Amino acid sequence: MTRRLFAAFAGAAVLALAAPPSARAQTAAEAAQFVQRANQELLALQIRATRAQWIQENFITEDTEGLNAETANELAMAYQKLAQGAKRFDKITVPGDIRRQLTLLKISVVTQGVTAVAPPSDPKEASELSSLIAANDGAYGKGKYCKGGGTANCLDINAIAKTMATSRNPAELLDVWKGWNAVGAPMRPRYERFVALANKGARELGYADNGALWRSIYDMPPEQFDKELDRLWGQLQPLYKSLHAYVRRKLNEQYGSSVAPATGMIPGHLLGNIWAQDWQNIFPIVASKTAPSAGFDVTELLKKKNTQPTDMFKIAERFFVSLGMQPLPETFWHRSLLTKPRDRDVVCHASAWSMDYKNDLRIKMCTEVTGEDLLVVHHEEGHLYYDRAYNPLPLLYQTGANDGFHEAIGDAIALAVTPEYLKTIGLLDVVPGTAADTMLLLQKALEKVAFLPFGLLVDRWRWGVFSGAIKPSEYNKAWWDLRAKYQGVAPPVARSEKDFDPGAKYHVAGNVPYARYFLAAVLQVQFYRAMCREVGWTGPLHRCTFYGNKKAGAKLERMLKLGASKPWPDALFEITGSRELDAGPMLEYFAPLKVWLDQQNKGQTLGW
Repeated sequence: MTRRLFAAFAGAAVLALAAPPSARAQTAAEAAQFVQRANQELLALQIRATRAQWIQENFITEDTEGLNAETANELAMAYQKLAQGAKRFDKITVPGDIRRQLTLLKISVVTQGVTAVAPPSDPKEASELSSLIAANDGAYGKGKYCKGGGTANCLDINAIAKTMATSRNPAELLDVWKGWNAVGAPMRPRYERFVALANKGARELGYADNGALWRSIYDMPPEQFDKELDRLWGQLQPLYKSLHAYVRRKLNEQYGSSVAPATGMIPGHLLGNIWAQDWQNIFPIVASKTAPSAGFDVTELLKKKNTQPTDMFKIAERFFVSLGMQPLPETFWHRSLLTKPRDRDVVCHASAWSMDYKNDLRIKMCTEVTGEDLLVVHHEEGHLYYDRAYNPLPLLYQTGANDGFHEAIGDAIALAVTPEYLKTIGLLDVVPGTAADTMLLLQKALEKVAFLPFGLLVDRWRWGVFSGAIKPSEYNKAWWDLRAKYQGVAPPVARSEKDFDPGAKYHVAGNVPYARYFLAAVLQVQFYRAMCREVGWTGPLHRCTFYGNKKAGAKLERMLKLGASKPWPDALFEITGSRELDAGPMLEYFAPLKVWLDQQNKGQTLGW
């Protein structure tokens, strides 16, 4: 009863705020009052919806899915109504701070809402939309591949990921690849309906479709943002093609031409990751037998020290504390979910949560003691330190300068996890010499450079779906066409429209915008280089660590505290001295590797 009464009260308050204006002109004072009350009302609804989503992703049942859908729908409807209400102040002069918040309110269903969509104004359709999102999110979390079709030998996404990372048997890799990708097929009818409803809500806000709404959040027109991504990819594509050609040859040597062709595209099941978005797990296959090795493996270093999952979070926390930031709150260690429970299904995809938009900070992650997960832990804690830095601000400012910023913070810190840093914290005894840099950079490129086209194509696919350029009858074909165009990766077996391979990726099933990750790949190296310059680093960029440097930490925190209160170019300027996105720092970071790759690729065909 209490929950129902609260929902009715909050809904009534939001309706009052968003009520159609009277014939008289609105005033700047009324705009300020509107913004203040909107922040208060939305904060209460946001906390409630976040708690419901936390419960649903940690206890996946029909009941928790229903509760999550209900609260998410209430929140999305509130954002939708307030965005409509904000329009009545479009033509009056208001202070810059109020104008900024009114502008953010219009796109807040994407930047703040838990579902990243604007619901239709029809309550039944809005409720249906939330239910569809919750159902696909839950289906992904419960997804398993059961060998033989029974229930005795079932693999969840963690087990699938382990097999993809460690197996060198192409038949086994193909088997689990097909098994996991089947998880998406049942989502397809729901997804088609979801698209129709999401587009309807976006059009009611004045956008051409939901993709245009997503692209509108970057302080520039949607079409300009599209061009900006193309510009960045144009800078980075030659580096990716060099890596692709080298990896393709090494896989051909490992498996033979019948499995891994010497030219053309790379079959997607051979790259060490179920989505072929990150290739670092095949480093043992592609590492040069002649170039000096780094002589260590981070996973082995962690296991040698008997590191537990919680210890990895302590390691990452110490890095942030060394920069002058406060430790995570004690409640983090009691309320987070850091390992996979044995008694139930959870959404294992790692995520960071600010439950009360103050100090109740948590991470949900099925952590494994691996070098890969150590970097993920740094990434997720980066979200939390950003959340806490801007939590004194009004709710509408409590998000990243843009969503790419949020994803880049922890990864910028993770770039500073160098051999020198590993020795400082006692994981590594001897720092390898510079002769090992090529293999260190190759391993990093398999993580960072390999990801770039995938980071771009996921939303290219969705924008096409939302705009209607990609019809429901060609969802899967278009997915693989884009993967061919950008990644040079092919499905290992024939696919059809009975499949829905995009749904086997969490961010599609859970409706999480993805262009942010491509932006983050660029921004993280811009942030990293800026902090390296702050500490006076003059050596090769990839060898820089700023662990323990309070000056670098203060520079970072000044930017974090801005949240979304300033346009992202201003926040970027705060840390880098530039207002432009620039792939130059990434090219600088990998420049020695590019020279080496080009030497290895002599006589090889680049591209596909």
